[in-house]
Amino acid sequence: MGVAQAAQPTPWAMWMQPAASPIMEKIRSFNFGITVAMAIVVLVVLALLVYVVLRFNAKANPVPSRTSHNTMIEVVWTLAPILILIGISVPSFSLLFAQEDPGRIIKDYDPAKTLTVKATGLQWYWNYEYPDNEGVAFDSTMLEDKDRTDPVNQPRLLAVDNDMIVPVGTVVRLQVIGADVIHSFALPAFGIKVDAVPGRLNETWFLAEREGVYYGQCSELCGVNHAFMPIAIRVVSPDQFKTWVAQAKDDLPGAYKALAEAVAKDKVAKASETAVEVAAR
Repeated sequence: MGVAQAAQPTPWAMWMQPAASPIMEKIRSFNFGITVAMAIVVLVVLALLVYVVLRFNAKANPVPSRTSHNTMIEVVWTLAPILILIGISVPSFSLLFAQEDPGRIIKDYDPAKTLTVKATGLQWYWNYEYPDNEGVAFDSTMLEDKDRTDPVNQPRLLAVDNDMIVPVGTVVRLQVIGADVIHSFALPAFGIKVDAVPGRLNETWFLAEREGVYYGQCSELCGVNHAFMPIAIRVVSPDQFKTWVAQAKDDLPGAYKALAEAVAKDKVAKASETAVEVAAR
């Protein structure tokens, strides 16, 4: 559709994808905190090992110590791990609860304004339904190489024929279920990973903060074509979403075509505005 990809896998990446939702921002912060804590523990243990090697070797201590125990040291090495684990568990549980309740992160959250999308995992594609907009349901299948007309905007093994379309700045309640075997709906930029289990409706939420296309993949081994089951979510403006969903009920291909034209036009308009602002400086 002529829009630069907002989030997709990058070769040799050493960190998480940039956050595109409030929950992912929390996950990145939590991960950074855990990494710092781990680094401190490693350095402290390493320093103690070096100290013991230098201070208590045979050369420095011809007569070995006969100490059988040290109450203070035993109390410290028991309490320290407990306090560290408590420090990790408190924000961890807070984050888990936030993944179930948008109100824990979004202060002005209004359930009445939530958009519901149901994702059904099948071998080996996704089906999306919009219960709030009756009549809108479609399959999303990976584009084969021969069908990729725009390699730049249709990355290999990630691009699909029909993206999930959601409006920017709107809480999306995502319901996930499997139709045959267990799948897993995972999209890193939004901090989403929900198992699609047959007979069980799992639920999470996300709020896209920026327009663009975000990619994920099935993250549960589900058969021979497991690696060819990508997820693509296109985030558009609220007006573009309303237009798309109204047309998609009767003409899905036409709705995607009209959306592509609207997105391209909007991109050109924003580029022109940016150029004018730069020239004005």
